[in-house]
Amino acid sequence: MTQQQITKGLWLGLLGIVIFAVTLPMTRLAVGTPEAPQMSGVFIALGRAVVAAALSALFLLATRAPLPQRRDWVPLAITAGGVVFGFPLFTSIAMRYVEAMHASVIVGVLPLATAAVGALLHRQRPSAGFWLCAALGSALVVLFAVLRSGAAGLAIHFADVLLLAAMLCAAIGYGYGARLSQHMQAEHVICWALLISLPLTLPLALLSWPQTTVRASAWAGFAYLGVFSMWLGFFAWYRGLALGGTVRVSQVQLVQPFLSMLFAVPLLGESLDAVTVGFGLAVIATVFIGKQMPVHTPRLEPA
Repeated sequence: MTQQQITKGLWLGLLGIVIFAVTLPMTRLAVGTPEAPQMSGVFIALGRAVVAAALSALFLLATRAPLPQRRDWVPLAITAGGVVFGFPLFTSIAMRYVEAMHASVIVGVLPLATAAVGALLHRQRPSAGFWLCAALGSALVVLFAVLRSGAAGLAIHFADVLLLAAMLCAAIGYGYGARLSQHMQAEHVICWALLISLPLTLPLALLSWPQTTVRASAWAGFAYLGVFSMWLGFFAWYRGLALGGTVRVSQVQLVQPFLSMLFAVPLLGESLDAVTVGFGLAVIATVFIGKQMPVHTPRLEPA
């Protein structure tokens, strides 16, 4: 892996994270609040997968993509379980009950989870300095949550459990998707994951179709989730993970909570203060330092 590949992977990973950072605010727009509910979390999660699957079918036909190899079907199913079903379903249900600012801080546990899954799958050995930076970035996110949430906000409730489960699902889906991207075209990984999920997502999305009038802004949020969060974002993200290494590129996710907060200001009218900006800059600094730390991949002996 060359330095040029690592740098390109980091930039592509950052592009994917910028796209993903809008996911929580857009989900909040689509699902609404307990006082003014819009679409159900089940419809948002599965309906956006159907939209992305339709786009995937067109893309795979246009690029004449080959069928996955037999060895790839199980990893594809695991990838789909994480990023097509688990993460969208858990976050969509949770986002009706928490603000985007609150949910964004919980995303801070994702880089460390993704790095751990990636290290296990790709037999990479991050240095102590790398793990120190990852731990420091995660600690900053936790400290930010403590300062912003207060004692009541730290109580574990159902929405928090769902968001933590979503993070675990995403980490597993990212890790397996990145491994598939080592020998499959990165864009094809998410496309096939979406297509093999269609026999479940399509009927469930139809059954959960909104039965009441939904605001135009909610449909706009749903459209973003289907086209960008569920599809185009993975083009950049999986390619970045494949080029730069899952363990290293996953640390770019440390900036995602704060990007989500920035997007929540114009989209949802939530407030952003100097404390949030300060913690955001501190976390970005840990990402910059962390990417300088060595990540070792054991050399395979020739057969």
